[in-house]
Amino acid sequence: MALCNGEGKLEISTQQNGSCEGAVAILDAGAQYGKVIDRRVRELCVRSEILPLETPAFALREQGYRAIIISGGPASVYAEDAPWFDPAIFTIGKPVLGICYGMQMMNKVFGGTVHKKSVREDGVFSIGLDNTCSLYRGLQREELVLLTHGDSVDKVADGFKVVAQSGNIIAGIANEQKKLYGTQFHPEVDLTERGMEMLRNFLFEIAGCTSNFTVQNRQQACIDDIREKVGNSKVLVLLSGGVDSTVCTALLNKALNQDQVIAVHIDNGFMRKKESQSVEEALTKLGIKLKVVNAAHTFYNGTTTLPISEEDQTPRKRISKTLNMTTNPEEKRKIIGDTFVNVANEVIGEMNLKPEEVFLAQGTLRPDLIESASHIASGKAEVIKTHHNDTELIRKLRDEGKVIEPLKDFHKDEVRALGRELGLPEEIVSRHPFPGPGLSIRVICADEPYICKDFAETNNILKIVADFSASVKKPHALLQRVKSCLSDDEEEKLMQITSLHSLNAFLLPIKTVGVQGDCRSYSYVCGVTSKESPHWESLMFLARLIPRMCHTINRVVYVFGSHVKEPPTDITPTFLTKGVLSTLRQADYVAHSILRASGFSGKISQMPIILTPLHFDRDPLQKQPSCRRSVVVRTFITSDFMTGIPATPGNHIPEEVVLKMVNEIKKIPGISRVMYDLTSKPPGTTEWE
Repeated sequence: MALCNGEGKLEISTQQNGSCEGAVAILDAGAQYGKVIDRRVRELCVRSEILPLETPAFALREQGYRAIIISGGPASVYAEDAPWFDPAIFTIGKPVLGICYGMQMMNKVFGGTVHKKSVREDGVFSIGLDNTCSLYRGLQREELVLLTHGDSVDKVADGFKVVAQSGNIIAGIANEQKKLYGTQFHPEVDLTERGMEMLRNFLFEIAGCTSNFTVQNRQQACIDDIREKVGNSKVLVLLSGGVDSTVCTALLNKALNQDQVIAVHIDNGFMRKKESQSVEEALTKLGIKLKVVNAAHTFYNGTTTLPISEEDQTPRKRISKTLNMTTNPEEKRKIIGDTFVNVANEVIGEMNLKPEEVFLAQGTLRPDLIESASHIASGKAEVIKTHHNDTELIRKLRDEGKVIEPLKDFHKDEVRALGRELGLPEEIVSRHPFPGPGLSIRVICADEPYICKDFAETNNILKIVADFSASVKKPHALLQRVKSCLSDDEEEKLMQITSLHSLNAFLLPIKTVGVQGDCRSYSYVCGVTSKESPHWESLMFLARLIPRMCHTINRVVYVFGSHVKEPPTDITPTFLTKGVLSTLRQADYVAHSILRASGFSGKISQMPIILTPLHFDRDPLQKQPSCRRSVVVRTFITSDFMTGIPATPGNHIPEEVVLKMVNEIKKIPGISRVMYDLTSKPPGTTEWE
């Protein structure tokens, strides 16, 4: 049985059998960015294959691989359950690039040591490079890179030298004679500005690869795969109207007879304003017959089965609360994913189809599977968030061979390119992604404030950071901790910013999903306000700095409006009720209408609008009940949706466009304040849940 939710020419081919002469082996240690390495290598027209970390050295040598790249990962090399690998991979004469965990493996094998630093290096840093090293040839002596790991090389292995540093932390090692290189940062992601040049140096100058990997049009490969799996059966595809599900449906329509494809759009009650209507109109124009099912009531009251507790390792299960009473974001996603399948089964029953003769088609993408830690994409990746199209029930159907996922090896930009090849109109292909669970994961549900025992101490650290120029004159026990996280240049810049601007930084009593050090985090949000108009460059600097200093923070927002003197310490109880969803639906509609009218919609990759249970400006002494909520505008710019940056007002998007959004959203009844998300990915994910 069967789901399709979600949303160049395409050069990634299916894995070939036999010889891999001249190819690059990417050994998967569980990094969230493992598939991005594969993409980057193939963008340079070099064949690559992702293999398990434990692949033996003799197999790599016999199959003719020219070079090895070891991905990062969430584990520690000293952990009891650290992934096993064959140390001979470093001594078979193949050039090796070890990224993060890969570098630590390499250093340990050759007698060096690794230890956990008191300061976790997560975020974008300017690092010093030895540009006489072959890996960094042609680069500047300082470059911006993405560092993401808590372990760090302590003693460098014999025969290796330090070729990159971030303050006193070793960010790169090399043994040029053996052609072994390690980086504590990720050269494969956009946030490492000249990472592609580093990969180019490794592949061509060091490993001697040739760019002769013939790019293949994957449209025909997808069509052949669909025909082989489906045969004469029928396929149920659940259309959200996003890019992924529409491209998936178009592929099915091209591969199969029209009577084999059953396209259904389920209105789950979490759609944008007029979304279901526009989806139906757009797909009808494409010649796709669409059945629309209004299942809002079913979803609001949906449940799923969950483990008894996180600690319980037995197969025992419990029934979750109904969705409209659930606050946990993982549980919300699982309920929605399972309810989609249940509604699909009802559709099959109504149409008198035999479930065993129907496949479920999904527009699942590679990043979805990586973030869900699906074995299809990565055997060792940490769960960041469960995607609604990769729940336990979906995995069971997949194991039974009843799920068709033609886009599972594609990233978003590749799906758009495939859509254009299939002749889909640009307004469909270039749409901002909209998650299958819809607005449900853009409401931060809560029934009590999130205040842990470190709340007060973290707030004190934030006060020191926001008023750093004054704080250095008044010694404080936490001041040295703040200083230890700063390079000399960063300390000087923070002094300058806090001298020029009157800022306040504080914790908000809510938590959001993030990704820090290749692991999932579920942590605090930091709010920042200013007595003057926002100076965006300074705010972006603080947003990079704060999550590094306070690892319990994975997101930083600017709070528009007057200076916040008394940050909220309580929340407005918030669930997925019709009133709450109506408020968010209107805010989303207002913000996106303004963005489209400005002509800058194409400059932004995605713009989630989030409703939070925060009521600012209440007098805590009067103990008035909390009844208002606040909205977050989350602009996001990316090419791969695995990493990305917020749009800086005045740079990527006119400040007046943002201010117009803020002013119009504030007019919506029940809105307390509007905030602007300043967080890159990592440490924050694109969505808040």
